[in-house]
Amino acid sequence: MTLSKSEYMMFLKHPAWLWLKKHDKSKLPVIDEQTQARFDVGHSLEDYAEQLFPNGQYLGFKSYDEYLSLPERTKKALNGKTETIFQGRFEVNNITCIVDVLKRVGDNEYDLIEIKSSAEVKPEHITDLAFQTIVLEDSGLVIRNINVAHINNKYIRSGNIKADELIVISEDISGEVRELLEETRNNIKKALAVISLNKIPDISPRYAGSGSLSDWLPIYENLSGGIDKYSIYNLSYLNTETIANLEDLNIKSINEIPPDFKLKNKRQEFQVEATRSGEQIIDKDEIKEFINTLKYPIHFFDFETIHEAIPLFDGTYPYQQIPFQYSLDILQGPSSALIHKEYLPMEYSNPMPSVIEHMIKDFEGSGSIIVWYKSVEMGRNKEMALLYPEHEKFLLGLNDRIVDLRVPFANNWFVDKDFLGSASIKDILPVITKHNHKKLNISSGGMVGEIWIKTLLEEKSKEKKEQMIKDLLEYCGLDTLAMSEILKVLEDTVK
Repeated sequence: MTLSKSEYMMFLKHPAWLWLKKHDKSKLPVIDEQTQARFDVGHSLEDYAEQLFPNGQYLGFKSYDEYLSLPERTKKALNGKTETIFQGRFEVNNITCIVDVLKRVGDNEYDLIEIKSSAEVKPEHITDLAFQTIVLEDSGLVIRNINVAHINNKYIRSGNIKADELIVISEDISGEVRELLEETRNNIKKALAVISLNKIPDISPRYAGSGSLSDWLPIYENLSGGIDKYSIYNLSYLNTETIANLEDLNIKSINEIPPDFKLKNKRQEFQVEATRSGEQIIDKDEIKEFINTLKYPIHFFDFETIHEAIPLFDGTYPYQQIPFQYSLDILQGPSSALIHKEYLPMEYSNPMPSVIEHMIKDFEGSGSIIVWYKSVEMGRNKEMALLYPEHEKFLLGLNDRIVDLRVPFANNWFVDKDFLGSASIKDILPVITKHNHKKLNISSGGMVGEIWIKTLLEEKSKEKKEQMIKDLLEYCGLDTLAMSEILKVLEDTVK
């Protein structure tokens, strides 16, 4: 069977991943909305990057038949002395790849350019390009320079997107790529050997590579029939070295980890201790000191943001986290009822001015502002203060009042075995309250911005649009409600 570039990258993530792709791909996860959104960004970026190479010919494919004919069409374009080709395909010695940009610089000499949606050249890009270089050079081409076309994160949009400002071409990285060619050839042999196996290779997460452990674990869980809640595979800050050491000791559960086993950090140590004892670990003195810093009226606040690779609005830059929605709950005193305020713009335009306007109306002039992971809200306030200096005093004044409710959990002052070593509000909330993000129609913060954009841009029925708006408000609102209830749990704990 032929090994493609994407399949080679699967092999590096886990050999069993490649085997499943070739022999039993029904056991692999389907592409979800968040993954599809990343693909869509990549396609949009290719359109802009290709504008940098005039007189280019797009090849590509829209059907399987076109995919099969692509190598021949690519060869024809090269023989026809086409200056630049986009999305050409090469196949040789059972390996194949589709090349983003191949630019002719001599009779049989070319520059290879890969288009990536990152803001810099990353190690995985070198790996990707090493595979492509082998395919191209084994096909008889001479590769001169190798570059990555990536996003310029200093680009500020003003009017229509300017491709030559949004996209930058990296320096020649052929030296780094060529240093990896021998290793890549050896890995290609191993990958082709995996494809030829009659049965799946060892599926243990210990063999996950290229930082893919978190991606492989859900597949492993499906293949193995499930992972117990207190399995070693749910140890926080897990890595393949720790898995290998525990598996070699035949340890399957966190509570079986011996006291002399070397753990990576304090978070793991507290998680193991809480799992062994089955009891919460609570530092009442630290929690009490934390609570005593709070001043009424207490505000529970949460932003939702969009962060697109291609900036949507004038004055914004790639991947800028733009606040478009917030939820605010205000507690005037210890026995007061929560006052809920929220804002979600209903027009597709730069939301920041209207967000600031509503924040000015909704916030009290004093009192603590509780958030979860304060760098997010504080960072957005700082950025908006730079963009809208007339509101700098207000926005930076909010930052002076911000308190991070994550601190007691991140510092291990409150540990429950069911947190599984996490300090995420999504993991803590269902353990100590009755709420759970998984019960909502939107359960992933990564898709909230996409949903807002699509709701306002796409033509939808009134009923569907109303439901999506309701879902967005419910998702954001749960975080502020959650923080108020988590604070109550902390207060009750130290009474």
